[in-house]
Amino acid sequence: MTDGDEQPPGRTTDGDEHRPAVDAVDAVDAVDKASAADAVAANVSANAGADETRAETARAADAGADSAEVDAAVDTIAPAPAPAPAPDAAPDAASLPHPVAVPAPYPVPMAHVGEPTRAVRKRRRWPLWTALGLALGLVAGAVPGVLLRGPAQDAAGRSAAKGDPGTAAQRRLGERMLALLDRQATALVGADRAGFLAIAEPAARPALSRRYAALRALRVTVWRPAADGVPEAADGQPGQWRQTITVGYCFVAPDCAPSTVELDARWRLVGEEPRLTALEPSGTDPAGVRPWQANDLAVTVGKRVVVATTTAQRSKLPGLLAQAEAAARVADRYAVGDARPDRYLVYYAGKTEWRRWYGGGRPKWTAGYAVGVGGGRHDVVLNAQTVTPDGVDDLLRHELTHAASLPDRGYADRADWWLVEGLAEYAGADGQPVHRYEGLTEVRDLLRGGWSGRLEAVAPEADASDSRVGGAYGVGYLAVRHLVDRYGEQRMLDFYRAVVHERRSPAQAADEVLGDPWSMLHDECVAYVRAVVG
Repeated sequence: MTDGDEQPPGRTTDGDEHRPAVDAVDAVDAVDKASAADAVAANVSANAGADETRAETARAADAGADSAEVDAAVDTIAPAPAPAPAPDAAPDAASLPHPVAVPAPYPVPMAHVGEPTRAVRKRRRWPLWTALGLALGLVAGAVPGVLLRGPAQDAAGRSAAKGDPGTAAQRRLGERMLALLDRQATALVGADRAGFLAIAEPAARPALSRRYAALRALRVTVWRPAADGVPEAADGQPGQWRQTITVGYCFVAPDCAPSTVELDARWRLVGEEPRLTALEPSGTDPAGVRPWQANDLAVTVGKRVVVATTTAQRSKLPGLLAQAEAAARVADRYAVGDARPDRYLVYYAGKTEWRRWYGGGRPKWTAGYAVGVGGGRHDVVLNAQTVTPDGVDDLLRHELTHAASLPDRGYADRADWWLVEGLAEYAGADGQPVHRYEGLTEVRDLLRGGWSGRLEAVAPEADASDSRVGGAYGVGYLAVRHLVDRYGEQRMLDFYRAVVHERRSPAQAADEVLGDPWSMLHDECVAYVRAVVG
């Protein structure tokens, strides 16, 4: 289990934080920095044309592959029950400022005169340091960021994993209950609906039938229940028992590292035999209620992506799958770790579902997010109300890149927000020239006020305006773009891995991976941002 107790505490740095007085040496440095920034602005690159060529080549390759990869999609209606939403956790994080040095000049692509940029879309995402569906690790003393267990082991002979060991009678009862859940799991994976329902009371079977249909539509391949303690007698209900279980599950891929979900199992004793009366979402699961626990689902499956939505949105599935498959090919390039995700899972949420799935509670400007569900996997949710037709492609590239690049436990430091979101924005841009990035106006507005000029302080608050949010994402994109232009994609990804996965400081990672001091690179990135937007 991973929680925020593993993270060191610290203080948050933002634009309103008191900054120390500038001494004589700092004043000289400031003059040098201004000169360097002027040099960056004046040194205009001729790379814009090369950017155009690379982007067109990539788009042509993707277009040619689309029809071949979206094959034999399965479109299935799967009903599921609708329990109440689980509460969200409130994150907190820490950051420390990095030392400052004079940046070196670096060429900046120039916008083509007379060529308009596209309008800014309202497609910004819940800031990942508070989002990721609670997948973000938190500082010491805070609510756990995500409850990720290792893969559940085979069920035979397992004892209670935690909590009060209970009496011998409780332990024996728990073993009988777990044996029944194992029988149910075998039936689920084996497409045996009657066997799945056989352990339950008749009154529980309609809800379980819907759960069975939803999981089968998602092509469940692994379902491994494990007890989180001994069963407890329900207060004031003789013969009724409650038991918390954790299930490791996989969709489509039979050999994946399972994701995990907490469930509350309720039982009634009939003589000595327990009978299942309900299998409900647990209110303590930090990721919240999964879509397959809450709604009837329509599901379609491609080579790299599974897309699911409500029955009311079923007609959107073919187009969404084609777009998601193209986005997955981009996101795969930014996978950090031993392997790319076995499958991406994308949910398309209507108005009601957006408020319910994974706990709800997102700011009004949110168009999508990625949520950690264990096993190194992040589910992606898109907001059907705010996603625009011209924005879904880069939103999918952005969110699937989070799913491909984030560590299993999320990331712990808000100061790294610019790097996490910058990589996703870079992937979302998909090779387009810098001058076509849609958030440049917002970046320019941010530079005029509301930001200290420190990358670690650029993350927006949850109640930030659209313009403030867009500017923050743009700063992250441009900073990552500068690192790519200077060192190449692979070395930038190595730097990302060192900071986000291995939790090294940017100063240590820059020295070890890039061979340059972070103080210099930080100021280069900021100077690049300023030069691009003018």
